[in-house]
Amino acid sequence: MKHTRIMVGLAVAATFGMALSGCANQAAPTGGGTSGGSKADLPVVTSIPVPANAVLPAGNGKAKCDPATTLGFVGAETGANAQLGINIFNGIQLAIDQHNKANADCQVKFTKFDTEGSPDKATGPVTQAVNTPAIVGVIGLPFSGESKATGNIFEQKGLVHITPSATAPVLTTNGWKTFFRGLGNDSQQGPAAANFVTEKLKAKKVYLVQDDSEYGIGLGGATKTGLGSSIAGTDKVTTGQKDFSAVISKIINSKADAVYYAGYYAEGAPFDQQLVAKGFKGAFVGPDGAKDDQFIKQAGDASANAYFTCPCIPGELIPDFAKAYNTAFNAAPGTYSIEGYDVATVLLSGIDKGKTSRADLLSYVKSYDADALSKHYKWDDKGELAKPAVYGYKVNAGKIVFIGQIG
Repeated sequence: MKHTRIMVGLAVAATFGMALSGCANQAAPTGGGTSGGSKADLPVVTSIPVPANAVLPAGNGKAKCDPATTLGFVGAETGANAQLGINIFNGIQLAIDQHNKANADCQVKFTKFDTEGSPDKATGPVTQAVNTPAIVGVIGLPFSGESKATGNIFEQKGLVHITPSATAPVLTTNGWKTFFRGLGNDSQQGPAAANFVTEKLKAKKVYLVQDDSEYGIGLGGATKTGLGSSIAGTDKVTTGQKDFSAVISKIINSKADAVYYAGYYAEGAPFDQQLVAKGFKGAFVGPDGAKDDQFIKQAGDASANAYFTCPCIPGELIPDFAKAYNTAFNAAPGTYSIEGYDVATVLLSGIDKGKTSRADLLSYVKSYDADALSKHYKWDDKGELAKPAVYGYKVNAGKIVFIGQIG
């Protein structure tokens, strides 16, 4: 596989507004939608610009490092929402494979630790990772609850970890110096989602439902604040719930024309399926935790009414990355595949510069300031990105498609 530098030229976040009007193709409606708008009103964006100077995993091919040098992934490989973890570690694996192919004298190893996405089960795998001396950096954890439960363990061992997907704002309020977030948080996503539902979908009455995860509670609160007087009602569901008839009755009685669901696809997909089966005709809007092809597989035809918000870029629209990913895994990139690839590249670039101790690699990440394929990576002293953005997606003809920047 050739590791060519992509030369397109404009920064991603600064140009998505232009992409909506200049790079979009009108999509046919597929059913669903609110009483005030339809999917035909939101054109599909079919290409995205990529920075010309994006740092790539291959580097200059001259890196040298100790053969024991290892990066780790800690996160869900199994469990109800495992696909989001799989998307990430596939992206990491691709980055490491490209790096190692180009750098004969620096063969970085990759070790995965499965948390099942559970805060209760994450401490063991994280403890195992931090007590493995060869591991100098970690990508993960994917979910907010497990990240909150384990941040202190990383901190005690001085091991840098970059999450490609955990969005709870509280994660950067703990004083941790080893935690970095590779995307925007829910303080950005919540208001952007509220504005999307009311301004783009023209919903007048929005029923908000959140799950019981750290992620769902935080995102639900941020979105509720943004929705303000548009709230038609609120309710909660629990992890593992199968029957949503009680909350669906409340939604239908409220005459809401849209539902915003703060949670993951494992519950979000059957919830939407049952909602549509009961006659709901409005839009179902979910966040990044629900944005996965598994949502469509589990919700079936009911998913035609679904939209998603996400602080993530569609890796499938970056041709070189998408081609390499498909070749490696016989699948298109999923949600957070490109973020996993990019944050792995940050750590690999540090290793290539000789930052192969935990302390040196941590210091390197703190001062990092460079473009990647998905965004510009530069962190503040809390571990938050300097310029995050939020993007919109919708289900069209059985696929999740990109509709551009929404916040």
